[in-house]
Amino acid sequence: MRWAAWAVRSIFLVLAVVGALAVLAPASADEAAGTRILLIAGPCDHPPGTHEAAAGVRLLAHCLGRAAGVGPIRAEVYYDWPDDKAVLDSAATVVFIGDIFPPERMDRPEQVKKELAAMMDRGCGLVCIHYATGLRAQHVGEDGSHPLLGWLGGYFATGCPHHRSVARVCTATIEPEREPHPVLRGWQAFTFDDEPYWNNYFGKDGMAANVRSLAYAMLPPEEPRKETVAWCIERPDGGRGVGIVMPHYLRSWRIDHLRTLVLNAICWTAKLEIPAGGVQSTLPDDLSTFEPASVEPKPRPAKQ
Repeated sequence: MRWAAWAVRSIFLVLAVVGALAVLAPASADEAAGTRILLIAGPCDHPPGTHEAAAGVRLLAHCLGRAAGVGPIRAEVYYDWPDDKAVLDSAATVVFIGDIFPPERMDRPEQVKKELAAMMDRGCGLVCIHYATGLRAQHVGEDGSHPLLGWLGGYFATGCPHHRSVARVCTATIEPEREPHPVLRGWQAFTFDDEPYWNNYFGKDGMAANVRSLAYAMLPPEEPRKETVAWCIERPDGGRGVGIVMPHYLRSWRIDHLRTLVLNAICWTAKLEIPAGGVQSTLPDDLSTFEPASVEPKPRPAKQ
């Protein structure tokens, strides 16, 4: 009987030690890394100081890596489409900056779009910034159909016969919509000189029921009317998308309210909880830290 009691006590001791070790054991590499966000710079042909896709994703990685109140984030920068399936399969959201929706201009565009479609089907998020929201006539059907319309909820139609969006540098005030939304937390209206696109395309019947405006501006300045410049979609597959048609200039990233809007959008599409005060960030005084071709806009270099 004494032997049996000793055996029982020993078993309980072993189980207690195993349990304690399990609690104290460090998380796996994947668990410790946090939510995986892919920041992808697409091809960019604009003059220095404008668009600056590569510097833009580096800047966003800097901000996301220091974001407080949204849990650990693994912000990864890519300058082409990732070729590692494990990366694609584990990404919570994809963020594009570039000239035209980047998958249309990358090598193997059909393969890239096929892999992106698989990500969207499993509920991965998508954010397109400024010209990355754009499609040209050669990318869409005669009726304006394109997978991006379903993934993002709308797009900037440039040179399309079915619809003509407008791009023009001007002074604009960006206003958050009144109806509450997590992406609207912690930022207020701001005025800047930039190139917000307007008359964006949301389908032949306008915005779908699962798409809503997040921010607007009264454009054009000479004949102002309410124009959506940021919007979101909650897709049937469970994924979320956000289109934000700014900034054009690298220097515009200095605007705290603009950064909060964009960072909120990224984290919301990754299905992270947005703090009541929004995702706040700071930047170094010198934006050349992010290695742009230029911080201030410059004329396009002359062709040799």
